[in-house]
Amino acid sequence: MAGDRTRERPRSQASAGDLLHLVRSGRAITRGALQAATGLSRATVGQRLDRLFRAGWLREGAGGPAGSPTGGRPSLRLEFDDAHAVVLAVSLDTRHARAAVLTLTGELLAERSGALSVDEGPERVLGALGGWFAGLLKEAGRSADAVCGIGLGVPGPVDTATGRVVQPPIMPGWDGYDIRGYLGRAFAEQTGGSGGAGGPGDAAGVPVLVDNDANLMAYGEQRTGHPDCAAFALVKVSTGIGAGVVVGGQIYRGIDGGAGDIGHIRVPEGAGTLCRCGSYGCLAAVASGRALARRLTEAGVPAESGSDVRELLADGHPEAVRLAREAGRSVGEVLATVVTLLNPGVLMIAGDLAGTPFLTGVRELLYQRALPRSTAHLDVVTARLGERSALVGAGALVVEHLYAPDRAEERLAALGL
Repeated sequence: MAGDRTRERPRSQASAGDLLHLVRSGRAITRGALQAATGLSRATVGQRLDRLFRAGWLREGAGGPAGSPTGGRPSLRLEFDDAHAVVLAVSLDTRHARAAVLTLTGELLAERSGALSVDEGPERVLGALGGWFAGLLKEAGRSADAVCGIGLGVPGPVDTATGRVVQPPIMPGWDGYDIRGYLGRAFAEQTGGSGGAGGPGDAAGVPVLVDNDANLMAYGEQRTGHPDCAAFALVKVSTGIGAGVVVGGQIYRGIDGGAGDIGHIRVPEGAGTLCRCGSYGCLAAVASGRALARRLTEAGVPAESGSDVRELLADGHPEAVRLAREAGRSVGEVLATVVTLLNPGVLMIAGDLAGTPFLTGVRELLYQRALPRSTAHLDVVTARLGERSALVGAGALVVEHLYAPDRAEERLAALGL
């Protein structure tokens, strides 16, 4: 989420990008309110708004209640115009993917999901996504030129400065791969749009932003359902286990994208169990969907992944229910430390195992092990957006990047405005 950049420079120097941010945040939605917030003259505000109008980013709506104190006509409301572009968003899991065309305010225009395994490697997967984009845009009735950016969530740690995954335990062949460049080219080749290595700092091509899927799920859920929560944590338990944290409206990633990788915390009950990362005793090795699938198969109940376990839980299979509650207790013990450290207002459980048995197990251990002070104001809930959490988060990430004050100024200048 864009910060309040008007505080980072003298008020009299507030740019068109700053004015856009004030309107989008709701802090100033009339010309008069913008003058008051920035100290700019009426003429200067008008000039800077004109750039935004010509770009198609702002529009004037019907008059609202913000009239003159002397009884004059109500001022026209300024509104962010979400019709001038769309965003492509993708959530990539270990064995399937979900993609969508979204408006700039997060409305879903077209969606597709299907089997797509990360084990097939980045070029095959990203190439397939390029083909999905073409069909989705056709379904949404939008051209490739309307796409202002692409957001991609992946099940591994990401260096967001480069868009490359860093030593991902469950993404063989992806370590250090140029995801942004290849996906941008796949988009261009399959849709006829402008592609290339369009990353956050690049002017050429459609910008491609890559982040960890749990981060994007947390971002999407926090923004849509808990916008006033200053510290928000989401734990995704599917084939693997990961967490996303949003503090002060911003994703917390750590120094190189490794924050939230709780699936590889060592737990006593995992001693002697080999994890896919190569270590023994990781939480993911005993409590993830993959771990439960393995144990169910050993018990004579065939299952290969977290999605298979989810189906068994939906059917009320007794052994799946027992194992899910047991896994929840293991995760709850780790989360007791997480909650003590972060002191979040909301702890959200998401992913294939996010049902009653697992949640019950989490609560049992969490409230037993964490200090009462840490849980006194804590809500433990399940995801509201379901499988669309990461899509909403990916779309929001792209929009907040592209329309942040400084980036907006760069884009206006590139448009000749």
